Amino acid sequence: MDTDLAEIADGIYRISTFMPEVGGPAGFTFNQFLIAAEEPLLFHCGHRGLFPAVSAAVAKVTPVERLRWITFGHVEADECGSMNQWLGAAPSAEVAHGATACMVSLSDLADRPPRQLADGEVVDLGGKRVRYMDTPHVPHGWEAGLLFEETTGTLLCGDLFTHVGRGPALTESDVIEPAMAAEALFKATSLGVATVPTLRRLARLKPTTLALMHGSSFAGDGAAALDALADAYEEMIRSAEAEGILRPADAAPPITGLGSAN
Repeated sequence: MDTDLAEIADGIYRISTFMPEVGGPAGFTFNQFLIAAEEPLLFHCGHRGLFPAVSAAVAKVTPVERLRWITFGHVEADECGSMNQWLGAAPSAEVAHGATACMVSLSDLADRPPRQLADGEVVDLGGKRVRYMDTPHVPHGWEAGLLFEETTGTLLCGDLFTHVGRGPALTESDVIEPAMAAEALFKATSLGVATVPTLRRLARLKPTTLALMHGSSFAGDGAAALDALADAYEEMIRSAEAEGILRPADAAPPITGLGSAN
C-alpha cells in the first residue's frame, strides 16, 4: 500500500492510495482531493488508518493545520472515517455538508459542529470557488452531495465512475466501460427515478475534469461522459423494468440541488 500525490487541475491535487487486496485481483484506489487556496479544502477524508499517509501528502502542498474545509460525498468510512483526526490536526477546519447529512449524522459524529451548506451554495475559498450540490441517492446515500470547482471546471464526483485497478492519476481514455464493469461487480449505485435526471443535470455543468474517488480522474468532455453514464444507467433501468424487477414510474419527481445547472 502506498500513497501518491498528483496535480490533476490547477491547484487541485489527487491523493491516491492503492490497495491491491481490495476490489478483486485488480486492486482498488482510494482518492482524496485537496484544493489549494487561501482557505484549503479537502474532499474525502479517507479511512482512519490512512490518516498518517494522507496527511503527509497534504503537508507537501500546504501545512495540515491550515486546512479550512473538510467535506465529502456521503457518510461512509472511506469518505469520512478520519474526519475527527483532521479536525484535531487543523484547529480552524470545519466539516461542511448538506442539510440532510448534518441532520442525520454529522451533527453527532463530528467533534465540532458542521457547517450546513444550502443547495447551490457557493463557497469562495480565495482563488477557488466551490459550488455544493445535493444529489440524494446519487450514486448512493440519502445525504449524498457533490462539489463543483468553478474556476477549473472540476467536478468532485465522489463514487460516480468508480472503477477498479491502478491507472494513471489523470486519463483521457474512456471511463464509462470501466465504470459499468465495476457496477456489475459492486452493484453500488441506487437506481431510481432520480438517478438519470441528476446525471443529466450534472452534465450541464460542462466539467472539463472529473475527480473520481476510485480510479483515474478524467480530463476531457465531462458533459459527454456524464450523459453516457446516464445512458448506461437508463438502459439498466429499462432492462429491469422489462424483466419485471422494477415497476415503471408514472412520473419522475423534480430534481433539486443542482444550482444553476438546472
